[in-house]
Amino acid sequence: MASISMKFGLLLFVFSLIFYPSDSAVSSIDLGSESVKVAVVNLKPGQSPISIAINEMSKRKSPALVSFQSGTRLIGEEAAGLVARYPNKVFSQIRDMIGKPYKYTKSLADSLYLPFDIVEDSRGAVGFKTDDNVTIYSVEELLAMLLAYASNLAEFHSKVQVKDVVVSVPPYFGQAERRALLQAAQLAGINVLSLINEHSGAALQYGIDKNFSNESRHVIFYDMGSSNTYAALVYFSSYNAKEYGKTVSVNQFQVKDVRWDPELGGQNMELRLVEYFADEFNKQVGNGVDVRNNPKAMAKLKKQVKRTKEILSANTAAPISVESLYDDRDFRSTITREKFEELCGDLWEKSLLPVKELLKHSGLKMDDIYAVELIGGATRVPKLQATLQEFLGRNELDKHLDADEAIVLGAALHAANLSDGIKLNRKLGMVDGSPYGFVVELDGPDLLKDESTRQVLVPRMKKLHSKMYRSVVHNKDFELSLAYENDLLPPGVSVPTFAQYAVSGLTDTSEKYSTRNLSSPIKATLHFSLSRSGILSFDRADAVIEISEWVDVPRKNISVENSTIASSNATVEDSGNTSEGKNDTLIPENGGVDSTSNPSTEEQGTPELATEKKLKKRTFRIPLKIIEKTAGPGVPLSKESFAEAKSKLEALDKKDAERRRTAELKNNLEGYIYATKEKFETSNELEQVCTSEERQAFIEKLDEVQDWLYMDGEDASATEFQERLDMLKGIGDPIFFRLKELTARPQAVEAARKYLLDLQTIIQNWETKKPWVPKERIQEVKSDGDKFKIWLDEKEAEQKKISASSSPVFTSEDVYSKAFNIQEKVSSIDKIPKPKPKIEKPVNESESSKEEVKNGNSSTDESSPQGDQSAKDSEIPASENAQSESESQPESNEHDEL
Repeated sequence: MASISMKFGLLLFVFSLIFYPSDSAVSSIDLGSESVKVAVVNLKPGQSPISIAINEMSKRKSPALVSFQSGTRLIGEEAAGLVARYPNKVFSQIRDMIGKPYKYTKSLADSLYLPFDIVEDSRGAVGFKTDDNVTIYSVEELLAMLLAYASNLAEFHSKVQVKDVVVSVPPYFGQAERRALLQAAQLAGINVLSLINEHSGAALQYGIDKNFSNESRHVIFYDMGSSNTYAALVYFSSYNAKEYGKTVSVNQFQVKDVRWDPELGGQNMELRLVEYFADEFNKQVGNGVDVRNNPKAMAKLKKQVKRTKEILSANTAAPISVESLYDDRDFRSTITREKFEELCGDLWEKSLLPVKELLKHSGLKMDDIYAVELIGGATRVPKLQATLQEFLGRNELDKHLDADEAIVLGAALHAANLSDGIKLNRKLGMVDGSPYGFVVELDGPDLLKDESTRQVLVPRMKKLHSKMYRSVVHNKDFELSLAYENDLLPPGVSVPTFAQYAVSGLTDTSEKYSTRNLSSPIKATLHFSLSRSGILSFDRADAVIEISEWVDVPRKNISVENSTIASSNATVEDSGNTSEGKNDTLIPENGGVDSTSNPSTEEQGTPELATEKKLKKRTFRIPLKIIEKTAGPGVPLSKESFAEAKSKLEALDKKDAERRRTAELKNNLEGYIYATKEKFETSNELEQVCTSEERQAFIEKLDEVQDWLYMDGEDASATEFQERLDMLKGIGDPIFFRLKELTARPQAVEAARKYLLDLQTIIQNWETKKPWVPKERIQEVKSDGDKFKIWLDEKEAEQKKISASSSPVFTSEDVYSKAFNIQEKVSSIDKIPKPKPKIEKPVNESESSKEEVKNGNSSTDESSPQGDQSAKDSEIPASENAQSESESQPESNEHDEL
């Protein structure tokens, strides 16, 4: 039932898309610890609007691996093939290492038995050393490689360019991780529309095909992946809105809370099995051997343990078999599900902590929870499901979503919503919140540590995205830091402060304008923003100066009747945003023009050139300089490092493209050799179109190139493969062309002669049934047909005089070309329309009499003076005048009717 419901929901979503430009496509990337999944929203006709992009192995998810082998970069499935043989050359767990300090990353790699070489870079973050022991890549560069690989999968799947993407991240990702991920996307040349928290993606996929107008509901999304676990409480509801004059119900959801354990996942269960089997193997071997010290052996063991765990999810016992695990010794064993659950005994209780914290802080009871949806691969473990069922008091957990693909499909919906070219007909409002709270703290001369210098800027679960500002009364330069609100810190972070800035320009501004008539103390306004991606930014800082001064303003005269006189001591407040002028004077935003007027004098008389004094309060905003001073592993790559990384990745991309081209040309050459040899062995007709000497020489050349291909050509370049392929085709193409013409030419001649017979019938029909066709056009077609027939007879006679192994006198293409030329002329003649019959308008008696009268008048007019014209006209009967006037316009009407 769960799979049927999921498919039905996806079907509903497919019909909920509106068709916009057909070449529009956006994608989503679910970047996990072990795998990458990609979904594409593409409105190209003939394709499903939303789908999972498969990789080169036709799999729906790809390993999140990057490897360097002898200078060659391998990503995804290609890198996965090297894990067991060269575990020290395959980099994994890349997502969990971004934005983390070196010590944390090193501890993580050691706990997972990852033998690749990592070093500490200048920021205190991790760097990955390749097999040449020289080249070092930052974690942003490796992540950029994975993102570019995922983007290429999306483009290959949709057949259009895809640059706009939404990337899902776990909720515990802090500021350093999110910023680094966006910078990695920049390196990959990808435009990230937004980051989306994983639970929000799952909630989108859950709610897109449901109606919450009848009832609202609380849903818990429980996700245990390979390296982390979290539980999110989401409230689904609806609200009424006006749409095209009608009231419609719009669904929405709000993330109320999310709790997590970033170090609990399916990998923890696998590590328990790895330790168990490692101990068992050590006992079998004895002599103090510890298989844990051998990277290759541990890589093999971990690979088989993963399969064993998957088998235990569906069976009560599972075998494990590893060939040549260590020192050419095979390892075979079995384990029961009961033993596996015993090994992971403490993990089951830990798995409940996110749910317990969620219920504790929300104040809800289990009766208030409508559903508990399971996502993530590790939730398939039966013991985990049983533990959750027992704690929640439910007989069955909800599994309406695809545990592996719910997040990436929901992220694709979000990408479609944010995209300009694709819109959803079915609306689902999303209100996500910041998983962390943030505070702002000021430090500097004469700043006391109190509530004004340390303020909560973003409360936890504050809506994304939003803007906020703070003001501080101060007249000297100061420093500003952003920090997490409390002890809830991202994994690997030991200090709550994540950003530091120096704000300057306030001291100089205060000294420069302190002698002016200040109406209030100088203060600084600080502007911040919290983006859709959950990133907090310090956008700008302004010095705010309020000055009161007497200024001359135009005065208007007031009439004698109106005795109301405006006071010349009126006080006006003018507030505007300005910048500091070059002449050290303050210029208000309105240019210094007083926008106030006296309502009692506004309508009085004509203004005179007179002024009066008024007290004005003006507000000026002068931008302050902000310099970031953040240090540590969470600092993004500098401009120089970013440019260097970009050039390194471009060089790798170019090298990969050349490698793929080389492999393709090598396959083409190999395929041509095998296909050609097979034709010579199976086709008897080849003996007719080439001599035995030609055939023998060509076969020898094929054998020569084949020997080179498997010996000296193993490491040849693309150019060498192309040259040898062109050389072989230069010999073989004429032979295979003659072979093709052996049957194609007679067929073309037969078709041409049949058409010439049909042409005679066509010409007869023109002469008898279409007399309007110009005779010279008909004669031209006749002449072309006769010439074509003579040409065919001559060429066939010449062809019979030579052997089939010689170059043909004429080809099938020559025949079709001449026939098509005649067909075009025939087609143009067929399109000549039949002329329309001419219709003459009948002449009635009244018109003829009118013409006679006109003729008589005209002769009289010529001999009479102009002054007698009115008298002559008066002699015409009134009835005739009326008749003439009435008949002055019928001719045009008659033509309109015709």
